[in-house]
Amino acid sequence: MLGQSHAVSGALMYAATAPFLPQALLGREPRPSEILVGTLLCAGAALLPDLDHHDATPAHLLGPLSRGLCRLVGKLSGGHRHATHSLLFVALVTGGTWLGVTRLGERFAVGLTFVLLALAARALHLHPPGHGPTAWTTSVGLAGVGTATVAAWFDGIAGWLPYAVGLGALTHLLGDCLTRKGVPLLWPYRRRFELVLIRRTGSRLETRFFVPLMTVATFAALWFAAFAPLFATS
Repeated sequence: MLGQSHAVSGALMYAATAPFLPQALLGREPRPSEILVGTLLCAGAALLPDLDHHDATPAHLLGPLSRGLCRLVGKLSGGHRHATHSLLFVALVTGGTWLGVTRLGERFAVGLTFVLLALAARALHLHPPGHGPTAWTTSVGLAGVGTATVAAWFDGIAGWLPYAVGLGALTHLLGDCLTRKGVPLLWPYRRRFELVLIRRTGSRLETRFFVPLMTVATFAALWFAAFAPLFATS
């Protein structure tokens, strides 16, 4: 699946599950702004498994630096759609995020927020066309503004950041299960799981049906999760 498809699916999953978060993670009702931010962070996290590919969305985030990082991850993980496309990877990034916010606190949460927002901006094409400096500086600039806003106005983000990261990574795996070759969910066990609905990445079915459908569903879920309760109590 394309990076845009992964990002939109991550956003949809977070928006759809947001009504169930308060008791489990926050201990209170989330503010609409928190749901919106969480949706964007989950969209960015849905790109993390593709750190193993030198030409995927994460590789284009910071030019040669990010491409080099993705090549290294790809070599260490066995190539594209191997270790980073497994439930073990989901557990590691979720646990790593929890450990980071627990041990390092606000600094870790702010840094990871920046990375995830930059990935979301890149995948959702909130930048000029292309892969050059203008595109990635725009993505980074938007992420910087968003991160500064989160740092200044949001508290308690550490409580649900691991959830957003884990859900985004898991959503990526589920999306790739709908394509040819599937993913090795139980890696290092090599069996691949697939239920092929999308036979070619970037096909019309993906770009003209699934992406628009998920986009509409995301806005609908955001309405019911974040804004409809406000009107119901007013």
